[in-house]
Amino acid sequence: MSDETKTPAGPEPDETEAPAEAAGQAVAAPSRRSLLGWGGAGLALGAAAAGGAAVALRPGDAPSPAAAAGAAVPFHGVHQAGIATAVQDRLHFAAFDVTTKDRAALVRLLKDWTAAADLMTRGHAVGEGAFGGLPEAPPDDTGEAVGLKPSRLTLTIGFGPSLFAKGRFGLADRRPDGLVDLPLFPGDNLDGARSGGDLCVQACADDPQVAVHAIRNLARIGFGEIAIRWSQLGFGKTSSTTPEAQTPRNMMGFKDGTRNISGTDADALDQHVWVAEKDGPAWLAGGSYLVARRIRMHIETWDRTSLREQEDIIGRDKAEGAPVGKSQEREEPFLKAMLPTAHVRLAHPDTNNGARMLRRGYSFTDGTDGLGRLDAGLFFLAYQRDMRKGFIPVQRSLARADVLNEYIQHVGSAVFAVPPGVRDKEDWWGRALFS
Repeated sequence: MSDETKTPAGPEPDETEAPAEAAGQAVAAPSRRSLLGWGGAGLALGAAAAGGAAVALRPGDAPSPAAAAGAAVPFHGVHQAGIATAVQDRLHFAAFDVTTKDRAALVRLLKDWTAAADLMTRGHAVGEGAFGGLPEAPPDDTGEAVGLKPSRLTLTIGFGPSLFAKGRFGLADRRPDGLVDLPLFPGDNLDGARSGGDLCVQACADDPQVAVHAIRNLARIGFGEIAIRWSQLGFGKTSSTTPEAQTPRNMMGFKDGTRNISGTDADALDQHVWVAEKDGPAWLAGGSYLVARRIRMHIETWDRTSLREQEDIIGRDKAEGAPVGKSQEREEPFLKAMLPTAHVRLAHPDTNNGARMLRRGYSFTDGTDGLGRLDAGLFFLAYQRDMRKGFIPVQRSLARADVLNEYIQHVGSAVFAVPPGVRDKEDWWGRALFS
C-alpha cells in the first residue's frame, strides 16, 4: 500500500510534474484518410484537441515541470512517455485482441496509431478532424475533445505474450525471455474477460475526457483489425513519480506508494525500470515490462475494521503515513517493529532482495456488484526491468502472508513488453520488433 515497491496488494501515490510543452504552433493535419485509413464505428467515449507542438526529449534529458495546466507532454523520446512521466490524474487503459491475421495490416495499424497518438498528445484532432470534411463520410475524429487542452495526455503501448504465439505474425523467436506468464498466486480469482491481451494502450491525462477520447479513436482507427478485449477507467492516481509532492491516498484511506521510484532518478530507473541492451532482446532496449492487475477491495469489510487494526495491517499510521514507531511519512521504516504480516513489511525491498518497481496505479469504482457492495479498488500498474526479479517475488511474498489479503482480491491480470520510445517522425510503435 504505501511503501517502496507497492505491489498488487494495495494502492500507491503520485503527483504532477510533467515535461514542458513548446509554444503553441499549429501542425497541419494529415490529408483525410491518406495517413489513416480507418472507416466508421466508434467504441467508448472521450476527448482531446487544441494545443501546441511538443519538444522531444533527448537521451539524458530529465522531465521538467509543465509550463501550465493543460500542457503537452512530448511524444517522441528515448523512452515512451507515461512511465517515468509525472503521474496524471486520470486513466483509460485498454487491452486489445488483434483480429487480423495479416502481418502487413498489423504493421500498418501500428504506424497509423503512432501518427494519431502524436497528434492527440499535442492536443490536435485526428486526421482532418471532427467536421469540415466530406458530409457523406464519417469524420476522422470523434470530436468530443474539440476545444480541450492536451491535459498532459500520454499514450503508452505494450505487446502481450499472445502476440508472439507461433503461426501468428512471425514473432515467436522475438518474444523476450523476460515476458513470462505470471504464476497463479494464492488467492487469485482471475476473470479471463478482464485479463490478457495482444496489445495494450495506457492513456493518462489530467482530463478524463481527453484520456477516453484517445482510446476511443485508436479503437476506431483499428476497426476490423483489432477489438477491445477489456478496459479500465481510473482516477485519483495512487502512486507518484514525484516524491516532493504530496502522497495520494488509496480507496482504503491510506497514503500509498510513499517510496515509489522518482521519475527523475536516472540511476534507479536504469537499475529497476528500463531494459538494458545486455538484457536482450535488442528491440526492447530502452523499454520496460508492465504488470497490470485489477485488485478489488472489500470496502464494506474494511470500513468496519478498527483504526488500530487497519494501521497494523498496513504498517503505517493513517494520519501521516508514518511507519510504525515513527512520526513522519518518509522516515526509514523499522520493519521488525511491524507485525510479520504487515503489508509494508512484506512489500519492502529489504524483504525482497532489493526488488523495486515503478508504480502508476489508479483507484477505480465501477458501480456495485448487484448485492449493494461497491465494486472498487486499485488498478495496479507497475513497470520494471524484469518481472522475474520485480513483481513475481514481491507478489509471492504478499500472497503467502499479507494479512491485507483478507480485504482484497486480484480479479484481473495482464503482462506486456513495453517497447522503447518513438525517436522521431520516421519511427513508429514497434518498428524495431517488426524490422
